[in-house]
Amino acid sequence: MTVPEEAAQARQTVQAAEGAQVGQPVQAGQPEPWVWLARIRRPQGRKGEVFAEILTDFPEKFADRRQLWLLTTSGGGGRTNSPAAATAPPREVELIAHWLHKGGVVLHFAGVDSISAAEALAGLTVVIPCSERAALGEDEVYTGDLIGCVLVDVAQGNESGPAPVVVGEIEAVDRTAGPVALLVVRGATGEILIPFAKSYLRKIDLAARRVEMALPEGLVDLNAPGKASQGPAEPV
Repeated sequence: MTVPEEAAQARQTVQAAEGAQVGQPVQAGQPEPWVWLARIRRPQGRKGEVFAEILTDFPEKFADRRQLWLLTTSGGGGRTNSPAAATAPPREVELIAHWLHKGGVVLHFAGVDSISAAEALAGLTVVIPCSERAALGEDEVYTGDLIGCVLVDVAQGNESGPAPVVVGEIEAVDRTAGPVALLVVRGATGEILIPFAKSYLRKIDLAARRVEMALPEGLVDLNAPGKASQGPAEPV
């Protein structure tokens, strides 16, 4: 599973943390072990440096890291975070230099000292163990941890109105659509895109795998193909 390390506070705020999480196949219910920081694209320079796409919201943290790992993955990843898996054991490397460059980051690893050696790294993902993720403040969670949670619309959940309804299961987070990330939710009628807006967020319960949002009337119908012909959403 690939998840972003973008943090969200349950108190109707959204903040960013670092990276995207990915892992080798694990048993159901267990956390994935890796966090994505960058994806290597091509050689940069003549001394083994590589240019990488940044997948962390805090690239300045490269200054604090010396030990990194290179991972070959398939599927998912990037700013649209959806399931992905490692296809080979990670390779540990030492970061000896880095600098930001044209929207990305240039990385230089120990032992990689030629263009041909740098070319061999193209396509690999730069990762760290999940345990080394940046610490979050109280009431914050990584948005990637929301993947697999059930999204519940509580806008109508009151004594005088209908009960809260299940929109579907969060299966990815799209961070490319604009300033507000989109939750990609698998509902009864297909894929539904829900803005992860702080004004909608009411509660995140990771232990219960449940996210509660108060969604504007008609939003789910607007973003769910064929919704109108499928009847009402499932009550909670």
